[in-house]
Amino acid sequence: MKTITIEGQLRTETGKKATRQLRSQELVPGVIYGGAKEVNFFAPLLAFRPLVYTSDFQLVDIKLGKDSYKSILKDIQFDKVTDKLSHIDLLELVEDKKVIATIPLKFTGAPVGVKNGGQLVIKMKALKVKTYPKYLKEHIEVDLSDLELNGNIRVEDVKEEHYEILNSPRIPIASVVLTRVLKQEEATAAPVAAAPAAAAPAPAAAPAKGAPSRK
Repeated sequence: MKTITIEGQLRTETGKKATRQLRSQELVPGVIYGGAKEVNFFAPLLAFRPLVYTSDFQLVDIKLGKDSYKSILKDIQFDKVTDKLSHIDLLELVEDKKVIATIPLKFTGAPVGVKNGGQLVIKMKALKVKTYPKYLKEHIEVDLSDLELNGNIRVEDVKEEHYEILNSPRIPIASVVLTRVLKQEEATAAPVAAAPAAAAPAPAAAPAKGAPSRK
């Protein structure tokens, strides 16, 4: 699994004035919690780009002098005016302590419903899970091959060993819906199928009794 290494320094001063001074120097304050102690640090703004500006799930190794903290991203804050990263929260990974993480979904397979004219709609791109650090991985694979027209794959359909999935089980992850063209074709075909068969011609009326016959 990909790990980003960021070198920073321990914060010796806290408070608004010290924080503003750090940000004016293109440095970002952060905190690492979840371990034996809470650690306040700072690092260059540019060092966080590979971690913050991506949809990938990654580990981050924060090196502060002789100490190193393997962590995952938990929260980020941006400046309301400049939109620059202004603060970062990290969760330290402890071997025997479960963590909550948001793991991206990777969809595989071609849905049978799409082959039959439907359209695939992705409704969730990640799942929130609880697991031990050693089981963390870049993504959770979801096979869509058996997804039929008007069908859904829900959270409860994802079976991942060692993971406790925290999302509501009935929420749809992916669906195959009717396309506009297919709906129009079905709407056109329905009245034709429902129309009664053409009536057979009525038999000719028998001549009235006593009427002269034509030769």
